[in-house]
Amino acid sequence: MTYIIAQPCLEVKDASCVDVCPVDCIYEGEDQYYIHPEECIDCGACVPECPVEAIFPDDEVPEQWTEFIEKNYVHFEVPLP
Repeated sequence: MTYIIAQPCLEVKDASCVDVCPVDCIYEGEDQYYIHPEECIDCGACVPECPVEAIFPDDEVPEQWTEFIEKNYVHFEVPLP
């Protein structure tokens, strides 16, 4: 499992999640932040820090934002699980 950053990040792009990640697996993209699926240790430290509640475990992404799962994996050129 990894965490996915979804739609609300596009409007805010706050870096609070980056600051608390113990393994530095959150990277800034052109339009949003992304969590590297192979570097994430599933600690969840980023979730409560997001001011717009945009971070979800990949199996709990709200239905209206599921396209962000693939977007995250494509960003890092990692195959979907």
